[in-house]
Amino acid sequence: MAKKTAPAKDGGKKNFEERLERLEALGEQIRKTDIPLDEALKAFEEGIRLARGLENDLEKIENRIEILMNSADAPVSESPELELFDDGE
Repeated sequence: MAKKTAPAKDGGKKNFEERLERLEALGEQIRKTDIPLDEALKAFEEGIRLARGLENDLEKIENRIEILMNSADAPVSESPELELFDDGE
C-alpha cells in the first residue's frame, strides 16, 4: 500500500520557499560522489519537477506584478521597473 502523507497547512502544496530549499538540497545531494546512481536519478527527476513548478510560479508572479504596475491606479509619470524579471535578452 502507498504511504499517505499528511497534507500541508496550505492545502497540500508547499510554499515557494520550501520548494526552493528542497531543490537546493537535491542539488547538493546529487553532487555527492558516493550517492548510488538510482538515488541520483530520482533526486534529479524530483529536481526537474520542482524547477518547472517554481518557474511557472515566477511567471505567474511576474504577470501579476505587471498587471498591478500597469493598472489605472499606478501613477502615469512613473514607469515600472521590472529588471528583476528580465531574462537577459
